Amino acid sequence: MAKSGDKSGGSGKKSLKRKAAIAELQRAAVAEHEATESGVQPPKTAAFPPGFSISEIKNKQRRHLMFTRWKQQQRKEKLAAKKRLKKEREALGDKAPPKPIPKTIDNQRVYDETIVDPNDEEVAYDESTDEFASYFNRQTSPKILITTSDRPHGRTVRLCEQLSTVIPNSHVYYRRGLALKKIIPQCISRDFTDLIVINEDRKTPNGLILSHLPDGPTAHFKMSSVRLRKEIKRRGKDPTEHIPEIILNNFTTRLGHSVGRMFASLFPHNPQFIGRQVATFHNQRDYIFFRFHRYIFKSEKKVGIQELGPRFTLKLRSLQKGTFDSKYGEYEWVHKPREMDTSRRKFHL
Repeated sequence: MAKSGDKSGGSGKKSLKRKAAIAELQRAAVAEHEATESGVQPPKTAAFPPGFSISEIKNKQRRHLMFTRWKQQQRKEKLAAKKRLKKEREALGDKAPPKPIPKTIDNQRVYDETIVDPNDEEVAYDESTDEFASYFNRQTSPKILITTSDRPHGRTVRLCEQLSTVIPNSHVYYRRGLALKKIIPQCISRDFTDLIVINEDRKTPNGLILSHLPDGPTAHFKMSSVRLRKEIKRRGKDPTEHIPEIILNNFTTRLGHSVGRMFASLFPHNPQFIGRQVATFHNQRDYIFFRFHRYIFKSEKKVGIQELGPRFTLKLRSLQKGTFDSKYGEYEWVHKPREMDTSRRKFHL
């Protein structure tokens, strides 16, 4: 009986200590609040000793309070060091040392043997004889068919309609249960140069198939982060019918060149600069970000941009020779996550 009484007495002492610690924290918080309201600055907290470890504090509330104070102290020290370096650079002027280049995943990219040299004769010959040579030689002008998966929902239909206002000379048609193998011959007979298919899952666009006609290739992309025009904040007015400029960023490998040439062949030559509209395909870590902007000249030195929409992100899944053939098609490149995604610094585009 005495032992059980000792245990109950020990637990009672622990609860009293806990209540006393909570009361002390509350009194400290009230005193700090009253001091700030009265205009009196509270005393500065002492710097933490070098061997101090917050994890050694047993009380949870006290540990959390000390951790927040430590984070504030670290933030103040970082800001003070940044201001000091800025003043030193301003004092040195032109003699200031160059700013160090921060380490990022992009500039630590693993070397890829397929990175294209602009002066490579072999690459130039391949590009002059590939499926897009007639477009770049200005022998053909693009004519695009945009369609959807079977029985599309409203969000996918609106995305197709908005894409048709971005890509000139593009036409939207609904599938009505037709298979792609039947649609492609009809497109070729009507002189369409490209076919875009927007797939969806759970009423949300999740895939894009881009097939260059009549001889391919065909690329399959995963689509994510879709934003329609009404969902973009501070967007500009609806785009005009002017032919936009096109910007392709960071398509450096042989595979990236093929994908970039596919996107370029969707837009006619000779953009109309008076429209001030730009379509951008920006590749970063094998994610292709699509944006559609209008730039505005505010003065001789300042230029502003307005996003017109839509926007989305693409991730290449496969590149297939020829037109779409999921059963007997020959694939040039297929994304295999378990084999290809072993390093975060390895990119393929």
